[in-house]
Amino acid sequence: MRAYLYVLDTLADWEVGYLTAELHSGRYLDPGRGKVELVRIGATSESVTTMGGLRIVPEACFADIAFAAGDLLLLPGADTWQERAHGAMLTALPSLLEAGVVVAAICGATTALASAGILDHRDHTSNDASFLRMFSPGYHGAERYQERPVVVDGTLITASGLAPLEFAEAVFRTTGVMRRVTLDAWYQLHKTGAPRFFHALMESMAAGAG
Repeated sequence: MRAYLYVLDTLADWEVGYLTAELHSGRYLDPGRGKVELVRIGATSESVTTMGGLRIVPEACFADIAFAAGDLLLLPGADTWQERAHGAMLTALPSLLEAGVVVAAICGATTALASAGILDHRDHTSNDASFLRMFSPGYHGAERYQERPVVVDGTLITASGLAPLEFAEAVFRTTGVMRRVTLDAWYQLHKTGAPRFFHALMESMAAGAG
C-alpha cells in the first residue's frame, strides 16, 4: 500500500501529524501488512511552505501517480485550496474514489471537495455546515452533512480541523494498516493519556509480533 500526502502552501501541519508520524515510522502498524510507503506529492514539483513554516519538496506530481485500489490520498487543510492549480486533482477524485482509493480530507480540504461537487451525494462533515457554504458557493450537499468530528462514507473520509486524532483513527481503521486491538489502545492513549493504554499498546504489538 502507498499513502500519498498532497502538499500545498499553508498546509496545516498539525492536522496530519498523527498520520504522517505513524505511517512513516511504521512503529505501530500491522507487521503482517507490509511496509507502507509515504509519498509527498503536489500539483507541481515546486516546494511548498506549511503554516508552521516548514518547507516541503514534493517527490512527485499528482498527474504522474498511478493510483491503485487500497492506496491512501491525504488532503490536509490549507488556506490555498481555492487556487486553480489544484483543479486537475479535484477533477480526478470521483474516479479515484470509485476505483477504491481512500481519500481523506480535513478542514480546508473539505471546502475544495465541496466546491468540486464531491460532497453533494456523500455523507460528510467539515468544520461546520456554514463553513462549507461560506467558502464553497457551489456546495449543494447540506442534506448529507453530519455534525460529527469525522465521517466515513465508503472510501471517502472527511473531518473537522479540530479533530486530527479522530481523523487519524478513521484513516487507520478504514485502511486496516493497524490491527484493531493496537488501534484501540493507540487512540485511547492519545485521547486520555492514561498509562494503562500505553501498556495495552505495547502488549498489542508484542502479541502481533508473535
